Amino acid sequence: MTRSGNEAIADAEQRAAETGDKNVPAVGDLPLPIDTANLRLGPDLHPGLLALLPMVGVWEGEGEGHHPLTHDDYRFGQQIIVSHDGGNYLCWQSRSWVIDEDGAYVRPDLRETGFWRIGEDDTIELMLTHAEGSIELYYGRPLNQTSWNLTTDVTIRTETGQHTGAAKRLYGLVPDGDLAYVEERLDGEGELTPRLSAKLSRVIG
Repeated sequence: MTRSGNEAIADAEQRAAETGDKNVPAVGDLPLPIDTANLRLGPDLHPGLLALLPMVGVWEGEGEGHHPLTHDDYRFGQQIIVSHDGGNYLCWQSRSWVIDEDGAYVRPDLRETGFWRIGEDDTIELMLTHAEGSIELYYGRPLNQTSWNLTTDVTIRTETGQHTGAAKRLYGLVPDGDLAYVEERLDGEGELTPRLSAKLSRVIG
């Protein structure tokens, strides 16, 4: 169902009223700018990050996954925190958990942390460390003002880490203001296959 421009604006105003005064909690009393996931609060966003500005916030929602080893499909809940401290990078934290058909928690799933950077030529660098025992470096570019496409350049796993293939990710803000993404990974036969997809709503920022 297609919504009018006025409806989209009204929805955006409603979301801003609900999330605009919230922020990630600060831990300790450090003598430096706080991490903020709210562009209205804390230090100003570094001007070099303007092409990534729409991503700043805390996002929560649900998605669908395909396990590369068991080949089972499953549902998951997810929280992504995109914050900054005024430096020329964005901090990234993502954690997900398996849910059942009713949306109830089953067990932990994936967890990753890292940083987004972007060069003067709009080349995006995404550095990720995964709790499952791997490190990835993605490169990409903005497709437009609200979507970003990335592909792995390097993937390293620890001695005990899970084997993981190269990946592609596409992130974007959809018309209702939510953050949606898809991830594809190379399978054992060298084919790109769907791994994760989700649609997340802004809860802070």
